[in-house]
Amino acid sequence: MSRFARAQSPTVPKAAGLPPARRERALLATDLQDLSRRRRATPALSALLLVVFADLVTGRDSYLAPLMVVVPSMAALTLRPLELLVVCLLGFLALIGLGHYDQVANLNNGQFLFGAVVSYVVLSLFSAWVARIRMRRAAAFAAVSSVAEAAQRALLRPPGPVVGPLRLAVRYASAADSARIGGDLYSVLETPNGTRVLVGDVRGKGLGAVQTAAVVLGAFREAAYDEAGLTAVAARVEVSVDRHVPDGEFTTALFAEFRRPGVVELMHYGHVPPIVVSRDGTVTVIEADDPWVPLGLGAMAAGSPKSMEAAFGEGDVLVLCTDGVVEARRERTGEFYPLAERVGPLVRDAARSAAELETAVGRVYADLLVHTGGELGDDALLLLISRTD
Repeated sequence: MSRFARAQSPTVPKAAGLPPARRERALLATDLQDLSRRRRATPALSALLLVVFADLVTGRDSYLAPLMVVVPSMAALTLRPLELLVVCLLGFLALIGLGHYDQVANLNNGQFLFGAVVSYVVLSLFSAWVARIRMRRAAAFAAVSSVAEAAQRALLRPPGPVVGPLRLAVRYASAADSARIGGDLYSVLETPNGTRVLVGDVRGKGLGAVQTAAVVLGAFREAAYDEAGLTAVAARVEVSVDRHVPDGEFTTALFAEFRRPGVVELMHYGHVPPIVVSRDGTVTVIEADDPWVPLGLGAMAAGSPKSMEAAFGEGDVLVLCTDGVVEARRERTGEFYPLAERVGPLVRDAARSAAELETAVGRVYADLLVHTGGELGDDALLLLISRTD
C-alpha cells in the first residue's frame, strides 16, 4: 500500500468517542461535582450558620429558626441527595436547638415550633428529590455534550505530529461551553500533488457550524487527492459549499500547498493572514495581493480567486490561526491580541524538532489566555507548521 493510500484512511479515536475518564470529567463539570464536597456544601452550611448566628444575636425575644428552610433549598443546587440529607440533618438539629434556646416549646403557641419542624422535614425530602432529578438531567446533558464533542473530534481527524515533509503542532479551543463544539476547522493531507492544508472558520457555533464544517472538510479531503492544482481544490470546495450550505452562511478559509522545498502556495478566502517566523524570530505577515471572499459568497464576487507563493524554508515556522486568536480581547481594556507582535519570541527557533514546535504552540496559547484573563470569547485554532527537510 502506498503512502498516499494510507493517508486517505487516517486513524480515528476508538469508536469515534472520548475516553471514559474524559466523559466522567464532562459529567462532573456539568453538575459542579468536580468541586470538592466541602466547597459544594459551603453555601448551605453558611446559610445554616448565618441563621443560628442571627437568632443568637437577636436574643430570645425573636425566633428566627424557621429561616432554616433556606438550607435544604440551597443544598439542592449543589449537593448529592445523601450529602443533602446529612446537611439537612445538621439544620434539623440546629432548628430544634434554637427552639429550646428561644423557649418556643414552653409558650402557649408551641405549635409554631411543630409547624416549623414539619415544614423543614418536608422541604428537606423534597429537596433531596430535586437533587436527584438535577443529577439525572446533568448526566443526560453531559452525555449529549460528550457525543457532540466526540463527533467533532471524529470530523476533524487530528493529524499526527508529522505529515509528509511537515511537522505540526495544534491547539484548538471551543467557546461553545454548552456543547464544547465550535466552527473552526483544519485538515492536513499528504497527497500525490503535495502536502495540502486547510484552515477555516465557519460563521456561527454549535451543531450548525459543525454541519457546515463537515461539508467543507469532506469536499477538501476529496478534492485534495483528485485535483492537480490548489486553485482547482479550492474551486471544488466552493462548489460543495454553494450546493450544501444554506444561503448566507459562509466560511473563511486559507488553503496551503507544500510541493517544492522553500516555497508555500497560498489562497486566501477572507481568512486571517498566515505568519512566517524565521529561525531568529523575524516575523513576516503574508498578506494576499488579491484576497478572495469567504467560501459561500463566491457568487457575489466578480472574477476568480488566485493563488500566491511565499518563501518558507528550513528553520521557518508557519503560524496559521482563526479569528478567535487575533480578535481575542484583553480582559479590561478590550484590545485585540497582537499575534504578529507577540509570536516572534514565542516561536523563535521552534522548527528544530517536533517537541520544540509543540512547546512553542503551548507558549502562544498560554500567552493568549493571559491576554484574555483565562477565557476565550470565540473558538480559537492555532496551527504551527515547520519543515522536516
